[in-house]
Amino acid sequence: MSKTIAIAGMGWLGLALASHLKMLGYSVKGSVTGEEKATDLRRNGFHTTTMVITESGIIGPVEALLADTDCLVIMIPPGLRRQSGSDFVLKMSYLLSAVEASEVRNVILVSSTSVYGDDQGRVTEQDVPRPETQAGKQLLQVEQLFFTSEKIDATIVRFGGLFGGSRQPVRYLAGRTDLNNGDAPVNLIHRADCVGVLTEIIKQEAFGHIFNAVLPSHPMKREYYRNVAAQLDLVPPKYATGDSEEVFKQVDSINLDSVLNYSFKHKL
Repeated sequence: MSKTIAIAGMGWLGLALASHLKMLGYSVKGSVTGEEKATDLRRNGFHTTTMVITESGIIGPVEALLADTDCLVIMIPPGLRRQSGSDFVLKMSYLLSAVEASEVRNVILVSSTSVYGDDQGRVTEQDVPRPETQAGKQLLQVEQLFFTSEKIDATIVRFGGLFGGSRQPVRYLAGRTDLNNGDAPVNLIHRADCVGVLTEIIKQEAFGHIFNAVLPSHPMKREYYRNVAAQLDLVPPKYATGDSEEVFKQVDSINLDSVLNYSFKHKL
């Protein structure tokens, strides 16, 4: 009998994962925040529910999402970039409580490399994160809530900047001038590799781990975005001269190789 995977947050990445898992023979169900999108996904063969997590609790049939589920993948964006003052930790504590009350034991929590501070330099999973932003601090607290729960076996996946398909970060930078941090290394990962990493965790039942999921090559921003802009026939962004003594974050992984033996599909 095939395993059932529930995906909380079937967005740009979640839907790609769902499609891949379904192709491999898994039973997949998921949640989105809007009924129109849920209806579209149902038409495409995905059992989809509408669920919204607020600071007052969960709106929607979370019990149905969690019922008869072998692994829950959480891809709920924190929505903290706009300095909204949203309490992401409180929201996710409601979801954790629901998971702990269910029979789900294996959980993958998708997080971000923003839990590391820029002044930490090169980091791996062995380094203790020192987030600088409120978003990073809240994400780290949510990671700790799930990872230390005694009722579930959680794996944390910290993705770098996402790209793939129509999502190309250089499109937002094209033509801009006097940008900062041109000497900073990029910490990126292609959507196909995001799906690949998550799939391997599920297949290998690699729970109870933390993974930094970032491509191993780290060209400088000024070089990388200039080259990508040229490939897409865009005006390349221009960066200001930086301070040669400045320290930048470079995120690498030990566990992708040692635990998953993962080989990346894309290169920069």
